Amino acid sequence: MPLNLLLLADTHIPKRAGDLPEQVWSAVENADVVFHAGDWVEAALLDEFERRSKRLLAVHGNNDGPELRRRLPETATATLDGVRFAMVHETGQANGRELRCEALYPDADVLVFGHSHIPWDTVSPGGLRLLNPGSPTDRRRQPACTYMEAVLDPGRLAEVRLVKVQR
Repeated sequence: MPLNLLLLADTHIPKRAGDLPEQVWSAVENADVVFHAGDWVEAALLDEFERRSKRLLAVHGNNDGPELRRRLPETATATLDGVRFAMVHETGQANGRELRCEALYPDADVLVFGHSHIPWDTVSPGGLRLLNPGSPTDRRRQPACTYMEAVLDPGRLAEVRLVKVQR
């Protein structure tokens, strides 16, 4: 049976928005597994994600203070239906990212990351899939705020799509 995944990062609540758009909360509640790659900013948002998510995998980011760093790891790993995931907030500069991450996460099939607010979907020469969902609240120089939805079939990531947040 396929698993519906939601990939988020860089929510920056309440600095970039007072709350997440209802579209995002609906996606959180409908996902089988929610990934959040850091920069929550306030622990109350983590509390709300824990309340609304069926299953939450999360890390802290560079804008997360002591409370979030106490509750969340810097990196996380999970195997879901035979697919090995790793997650971290920062991966460094875009140039050389695939090879650098392949070396840092040799046991992962998929790496979820954030920090740049720039959506990213590439595959390293060795087959590591790198996914950055962008930000649902702070588009920076991007045309829209975004997150990703994915479908996990047993043993493979079957579908990944970038979703624009409707304002």
